[in-house]
Amino acid sequence: MLPLLAVVFFGGWVLLAACFAVGMLGVREFYRCFETAGVRPSYMTANISLLVLYGIGLFAPDNRQFYMFWVFLVMLLSFLYLFRIGDRKLEDGMVTATGIFYVCFFSFHVVLTDQIDHYGVLIWLIFLSSFGTDIAAYFTGYFFGRHKLCPDISPKKTVEGSVGGILGSLIICGFFGYLFARELFIHCLIIGALGGVLSQAGDLTASVFKRKLGVKDYGDLIPGHGGVLDRFDSVLFTAPMVYYYIVLIM
Repeated sequence: MLPLLAVVFFGGWVLLAACFAVGMLGVREFYRCFETAGVRPSYMTANISLLVLYGIGLFAPDNRQFYMFWVFLVMLLSFLYLFRIGDRKLEDGMVTATGIFYVCFFSFHVVLTDQIDHYGVLIWLIFLSSFGTDIAAYFTGYFFGRHKLCPDISPKKTVEGSVGGILGSLIICGFFGYLFARELFIHCLIIGALGGVLSQAGDLTASVFKRKLGVKDYGDLIPGHGGVLDRFDSVLFTAPMVYYYIVLIM
């Protein structure tokens, strides 16, 4: 995952292209898992929606009306997909829309954060809180875990590991703020704490889908980690949190 650091460092077109790839690969993994349960989502709708979304991000990033139009477009295409009523079920359209918003739109918030002029440096907190939580929770749970957190969703996760993950995210984000954004230090601590919670919520949400569908991993693209969604499931929640914290609070 080290190349990710270079992608975030360069930002701009490099980051946008990487996020586009994550969105495209991730939504395909999401749909393929649902296909194991007999659901047939629309890949074409996802591809069109992804292209339009990133087109807006490239050519009209400051025009929020276009993003609202995009939301309408996604729902419209997902509903139109159901018009062949004899061949398609309601869940085909619902999973189509869910995958687009959950994978494509949530991950697009990394691009939106990078486009913020004065606070773009905080894009690092998206990944520091996500991966920092994951690492800290793992080791805290391994050494001190006693009480199960959500045994029906993820049997190995513990309450102690969860608390350790939140503290780990807070410390790492605070350390980053102290070194690179000292004037935003308090905000970095708050984002770190929120990221520690939402990162785990994102991880558990992805696990819920896998449990319900009876799959172990979303894919096998990344050795030892599974697919794109298996690695970036927590980022899907931390990216919107960081973006909306900046635009609504800061």
